[in-house]
Amino acid sequence: MSETSLSKPDVPLGEPPAPAGLADFADLARAVLPPEVWDFVDGGSGAETTLAANRRALDRVGVLPRVLRGVATPRTEARLLGATHALPVAVAPMAYQRLLHPDGETALAGAAGAAGVPYVASTLSSAPIGEIAAAGGTVWFQLYWLRDRGLVTDLLDRARAAGCAALVLTVDVPILGRRLRDVRNSFAIPPHVIAANLPAGRDDLAHAATPGVSAVAAHTGEVFAPAVTWADLDWLRERTPVPLVVKGVLDPRDAVRAAEAGVDAVVVSNHGGRQLDGAPASAAALPGVVEAVAGRCEVLLDSGVRGGVDVLRALALGAHGVLVGRPMLWALAAGGRSGAETALSLLAGEFRDALALAGCADPAEARDLRTTTVECA
Repeated sequence: MSETSLSKPDVPLGEPPAPAGLADFADLARAVLPPEVWDFVDGGSGAETTLAANRRALDRVGVLPRVLRGVATPRTEARLLGATHALPVAVAPMAYQRLLHPDGETALAGAAGAAGVPYVASTLSSAPIGEIAAAGGTVWFQLYWLRDRGLVTDLLDRARAAGCAALVLTVDVPILGRRLRDVRNSFAIPPHVIAANLPAGRDDLAHAATPGVSAVAAHTGEVFAPAVTWADLDWLRERTPVPLVVKGVLDPRDAVRAAEAGVDAVVVSNHGGRQLDGAPASAAALPGVVEAVAGRCEVLLDSGVRGGVDVLRALALGAHGVLVGRPMLWALAAGGRSGAETALSLLAGEFRDALALAGCADPAEARDLRTTTVECA
């Protein structure tokens, strides 16, 4: 081999190499975001032990590949909530995406639509649900239960009018977790980024910077209902003609009760380590929930997913699919819709390769894989 063949390829000075995986977008995002916005996106609650546990738990899942299966080109399509999608993946609901890029939710929803995966629009989106739905393909609407029941009804009506294909109720935020990075930064949402699905003025507290206070926590404390019950879920089920998903379940007993209430799916999630610090990693809780619901509803995994191998791990643990969150915000910050499209393309390629290496023709076969526990360095 010649000396020339060992040299590094020419890369223009000042330009980082193109991302090779989703994790590469993190450094790109951090380089362009204000430090307090990076902390808002990257941080967890408390000492961030649950945030760190999410990654460790996934890394400890060893998948036992099958061999001699004759798989040349796996199919990645999967059914979620009664519809077929390009991947067993949805983009997780995340608030205030115009903090990351001027095009915010419409860019990320558009990228998800182009990739053939559902996009979950947050109640606290910085673009109205109608604009998001018009920009994307399949859009699900994520609902935070608000103190104002009339406003909840209005949100449901607007989501239905926009053609949202599912409703995702987040149940793990009676109050906002104590996110110490935001407290230390006295973080407030800048005036140009609004909670576009709320009436004018209903997000004023989110913009009010106060030393030693998270303005986001102050705002959600004012508008979120802290004492949602199973009766509220029953009320919602009766008024929801589309598939209903409950997000934020960790205890198998709650998953069983949700299935008995007629939900179509539960999302095993600790809110990306942003709520109860000390809650278990979502991947660690997943098998217990899968066993408990026993096929009565679909089970999705959220929190810590960083690539195609993680999707395979989740399926092998019994999930029907995953929600991917922070990496999509990194990609949005780094390159807008184009960055998000690149990230989803990388994710699709990683998942296809993972299926092939595991000897699986499609995601359904991945759910028959067995796992073991591996030690992490």
